[in-house]
Amino acid sequence: MKQWVLAFFLLNFLTQQEWCHVQAQGGDGFIRTRGVHFLLNGNPYYANGFNAYWLMYQASDPSQRSKVSDVFREASSHGLSIARTWAFSDGGYRPLQYSPGSYNEQMFKGLDFVIAEARRYGIKLVLSLVNNYENFGGKQQYVNWARSRGQYLTSDDDFFRNPLVKGFYKDHVKTVLNRYNAITGVVYKNDPTIMAWELMNEPRCTSDPSGRTIQAWIAEMASFVKSIDRNHLLEAGLEGFYGQATPQKKGLNPSGYNIGTDFIANNRIPGIDFATVHSYPDQWLSNSNDQSQLAFLDNWLNTHIQDARQILQKPLLLTEFGKSRKDPGFSTYQRDLLFSTVYYKIYFSAKHGGAAAGGLFWQLLAGGMDSFRDGYEIVLSQDTSTANVIAKQSHKLYQIRKIFARLRNIQRWKRARASRRAQWRARHKGKRIGN
Repeated sequence: MKQWVLAFFLLNFLTQQEWCHVQAQGGDGFIRTRGVHFLLNGNPYYANGFNAYWLMYQASDPSQRSKVSDVFREASSHGLSIARTWAFSDGGYRPLQYSPGSYNEQMFKGLDFVIAEARRYGIKLVLSLVNNYENFGGKQQYVNWARSRGQYLTSDDDFFRNPLVKGFYKDHVKTVLNRYNAITGVVYKNDPTIMAWELMNEPRCTSDPSGRTIQAWIAEMASFVKSIDRNHLLEAGLEGFYGQATPQKKGLNPSGYNIGTDFIANNRIPGIDFATVHSYPDQWLSNSNDQSQLAFLDNWLNTHIQDARQILQKPLLLTEFGKSRKDPGFSTYQRDLLFSTVYYKIYFSAKHGGAAAGGLFWQLLAGGMDSFRDGYEIVLSQDTSTANVIAKQSHKLYQIRKIFARLRNIQRWKRARASRRAQWRARHKGKRIGN
């Protein structure tokens, strides 16, 4: 009964939004956007997903590649179909990029394998191109590389301002996007397995809380990425904090998080195809109880989903969320409640034609990866109650996709039938039929 009610609602929505006029763009498998919705081969696309930053790192060691295959297989069996991961590792131990323009082929082959396995299991990838933090190098490593070449830089935030550093970043972008995958035989920028590029993981510029520095950097880099690759979507990597574009909403930010980004202004930049938001109430409101944190989460998601639809008019992905088992008083029940809250907001938005299209929890591990545990880890074969919550959400979003596709086919059939009738009438116009 519930599916028929949902089908009736979606049919009404489909008619209002004229989904029947969306073209499949050749059915090439690339995710695209139309208004506040993602499209896959012309059909509205909603999907459940996960973060696994470690994929390339593990896959660079052939003896560990089974972990990548295992996690994709388990994810697929739970209906997860988007993975977000790093396409960077700058300097340090087992880097992708030894120094500007100098690459570790073994690490790149690891990323080749990740993309090939994602394709095998029907999982789309969001690939992030650099880190805000010093883990895996990040902006600090880029700034240090410039210092070693004689640049006088006083802050890691010079990553966003210094021409030499920006040139290093652009060269990395160019190298990754033009990478020929030795396993699939497809250049990355031509591979529909990749859903989107992410400019940076959680960009922050605390030295310029006005937001002008990051606004200019995103605008410059979005234009650069699009000059190389028009196939893929692009997002900035934002956490969702409000800035000067909507000063009345800055009070919604957790206290102390004025870090130079602006959810509205940054996502309005041409070339940024969809908005992202992260949510960690256990970190942001660490002195509050679970009830207060859930109340914050509820309001945080409501506001961003509404703004994505009404102001930005772009789709929204919740690209990071979770609850750490290291939190005082942690319980699996509270984690499942947080996941359920997130998932309900996304599902409610999706079934009403809103901007929210999916959520990617932090983080998914395969079994036997204890050294990668950070408190937020989910191992689907072990965390069974949370895995059930995840699988149910995947199924619900899949049902929406399936109903949309079915109703769109009905609309196509009706249009084809009307066209045949019109052609028949035109051919027989003025002819007498029967005695």
